[in-house]
Amino acid sequence: MDKTSFSSCNKGKPIRCKAAICRKAGEALVIEEIQVDPPQAYEVRIKIICTSLCHTDITFWKLTHGPRAKFPKILGHEAVGVVESIGEHVDGFKQGDVVLPVFYPQCEECKDCKSPKSNWCARFCDDFLSNTRRYGTSSRFKDSSGEIIHHHIYVSSFSEYTVVDIAHLVKISPEIPVHKAALLSCCVSTG
Repeated sequence: MDKTSFSSCNKGKPIRCKAAICRKAGEALVIEEIQVDPPQAYEVRIKIICTSLCHTDITFWKLTHGPRAKFPKILGHEAVGVVESIGEHVDGFKQGDVVLPVFYPQCEECKDCKSPKSNWCARFCDDFLSNTRRYGTSSRFKDSSGEIIHHHIYVSSFSEYTVVDIAHLVKISPEIPVHKAALLSCCVSTG
């Protein structure tokens, strides 16, 4: 696949695609057709071209109690994708860019993001319960009956398309093999 030649006639419109949905803790994932809303301001919709399974996904799949035990949800957070469309106020990304979604945010403005000694964003560090970075519990996913599907740590890569805030995206070279690059979004960075 030529990762850089990508166009979309769906800009600003919801799209339908397949996703692996976790309906209840510990149950098998089910492939279903879903609706993915267009990106809002500071968000991009990406076509996932490679994703992998992390032990963190298994941990959240089993989770039965607490505020992170929200179902149904789309798991997955190690991935590489291609920008399909962008929302307002998105700088630094354009349609066709190859990107790596990451669950650790970078606002690129706070003291910690500007420091070479830290990777923990002071601006966004305290919110681990929202579906989307800037819009709280608002979700970009719905199933075929209109039920909201929750995001998983801001990425949700077990879907053909996902919507990610730009604070959770890194542009990468299209020359990097995607099956290796996908591991950079969690596996390499957390050990």
